[in-house]
Amino acid sequence: MRYAPIPQELFTRNRHNLVKHLKHSSVAIFNSNDVMPTNADGTMPFRQNSDLFYLSGIDQEKSILLLFPDARDERMKEILFVRETNDHILKWEGYKLTKEQAREVSGIKTILWTHEFKSVLHTLLSEVEHVYLNSNEHPRAVVEVESRDARFMKWMQQQYPLHKYERAAPLMHLLRAVKSEQEIELIQQACKITEKAFRRVLGFIKPGVMEYEIEAELYHEFIRNRSRGPAYQPIIASGANACILHYVDNNRACKDGELVLMDFGAEYANYASDLTRTVPVNGKFTKRQLEVYDSVLRVMKAATQMLVPGNTLRQYHQFVGTVMENELMQLGLLSESDVRNQDPQKPLYRKYFPHGTSHHLGLDVHDVGDKHRAFEEGMVFTCEPGIYIKEEGIGIRLENDILITGNGPVDLMANIPLDAESIERLMQKA
Repeated sequence: MRYAPIPQELFTRNRHNLVKHLKHSSVAIFNSNDVMPTNADGTMPFRQNSDLFYLSGIDQEKSILLLFPDARDERMKEILFVRETNDHILKWEGYKLTKEQAREVSGIKTILWTHEFKSVLHTLLSEVEHVYLNSNEHPRAVVEVESRDARFMKWMQQQYPLHKYERAAPLMHLLRAVKSEQEIELIQQACKITEKAFRRVLGFIKPGVMEYEIEAELYHEFIRNRSRGPAYQPIIASGANACILHYVDNNRACKDGELVLMDFGAEYANYASDLTRTVPVNGKFTKRQLEVYDSVLRVMKAATQMLVPGNTLRQYHQFVGTVMENELMQLGLLSESDVRNQDPQKPLYRKYFPHGTSHHLGLDVHDVGDKHRAFEEGMVFTCEPGIYIKEEGIGIRLENDILITGNGPVDLMANIPLDAESIERLMQKA
């Protein structure tokens, strides 16, 4: 892996926290992700299953984690199965983890080869009543490809129909929503790489530059700083493209007098960062652009202060909506009478601000978590208000990553230039 070694204590603690929530006489089984095909004999870059990585630190395909806290044999309480290598694999694919290396990474003492899994499982299940299986239960997930977990679930229920099956996902959502100190450090490192990338493109952007050229500059800085690349597909949207929320074509020339909205973030050790900045292509905001920019910034600052323990997403978004309404009225986009008479279920500000302000951030950029759960110390959220005026060809979004603490919100991107004056000064200096 490109990233620096992670202390195994992180993964040991994560497993300890999970097994406390398992029913008596249970096993929990987690599979690695598939290596996804492209065409012919091609494959996509491998991305580990977030839950398996969270519990083991193993970043290799064809890995399986089995947790059996009530096992009578101490060696069977935690078992990690990894792919056995050979000379052919070494020659064509490179090195795979040895048992000792897997033990050092994960903190798990019992390491077996993946081909031993079914026989070991069959022996253990005679002592087991409940089987926890994992699945992707993110509320925004659209799953059209059968995953390794889904195939395994079918196989288990067919082979062992009399066991009681439980869902691991709710437990993982509960645990992963609150980040440990080590996880926060990894997210912070991803944010630092993102900062370097942003400062790099500030000196690169000018009229005539293609959106994909900006994207290429980001990749350069990500990879040279031990990141595998972006945590998600970057959005580089100039002009009216900025009003398309998930625009990823990135194939248009940036023109003089326009803005370019850039939504991107580096990953580091599988942890995500998520930044959005909107800057003038020529290095100088117009009067109208600056008015809208400062409105978005005021909403962002007000929203950030609401990311505190005890608040909820529902209350938070209601507050942000009220702040946004006031800003849109100041910009002449909404009238007081229209706001006063609006349908509360269909607030008018949604025309100019159609998306949510925050989401969980962690191993996934839209990380898992219960939207009804009150905010707690250790949670990390994005804060990303925006105003999109299609008629004027203006789309402005600003976004930082915020850690919730008992002493108030901590901006993990506080060192990344944000206010319009700083942006202009840096662009003109370049």
